[in-house]
Amino acid sequence: MTSELLQIAINTALKAGEKVLEIYQQGDFRQYQKDDLSPVTSADLTANQVIMDELTRLTPDIPVVSEESELASLSERSRWQHYWLLDPIDGTGEFIAGSGDFAVNIALVVDGWPNLGVIHAPFHQTIHYAQKGKGCFKRDIQGQETLLKVAGYDGNRTLNIAVSRRQALTNVTQYLDPQFNYHHIAYGSCSLKSCLIAEGIADFYIRTGPTGEWDTGASQIILEEAGGTILDSEFKPLSYNKRESVMNPDFIALGNQDIPWHKVIKSFRCERHF
Repeated sequence: MTSELLQIAINTALKAGEKVLEIYQQGDFRQYQKDDLSPVTSADLTANQVIMDELTRLTPDIPVVSEESELASLSERSRWQHYWLLDPIDGTGEFIAGSGDFAVNIALVVDGWPNLGVIHAPFHQTIHYAQKGKGCFKRDIQGQETLLKVAGYDGNRTLNIAVSRRQALTNVTQYLDPQFNYHHIAYGSCSLKSCLIAEGIADFYIRTGPTGEWDTGASQIILEEAGGTILDSEFKPLSYNKRESVMNPDFIALGNQDIPWHKVIKSFRCERHF
């Protein structure tokens, strides 16, 4: 896969983000509830349509999996060598609440693993992107690009954990070893928390509750290229396009691999949907 596809993903995320930001600023959207009780808005559906139209036009031979579109069966998906993986708005709850912490996520999965990823936060006007073997970068509001690496670790410092603005702290602190010191950084959106880790602002993030492969696809390659990773809550790799269900187990996004994560975080059983 070439950097041309990365540029297509960046441009498509920007185009969708422009529309999402317009809707957000006007406050003119409708809110619905999915079967799993998670929220979705007309802005999610609009962003999905923009992305689907662009990718279908520019890369007609690459299939697409999106949170907001019908999922093909595993028997069909298993024949795909590569496909786009989308979350048109990650952080829909934050979009509704008005925090600004939401992002357009686009990843390209190749041979069962994310090969490139883009996370665009329209309100914050940032883009994080990465491609396998080519590093992880942030483009800020001034258009300046910075190569990202996870924070260093000297073996004796406070660990910075990104936490939800909405969920109780005990949802994650129950899994932490109290012998370490922690500083909490409240931020919205799964993917934007991963970006904080890639930037070295946070060290890790624990996610419990329902998410899909589209919630981690772009974050996976961005963190890996910055020196981190995402694993399930039992410290096993996630999977992409290997099961009929595309729902994730509980997962942990981790920064510097010199940190003794098996001591910091108590492994806990996670449910995989097949």
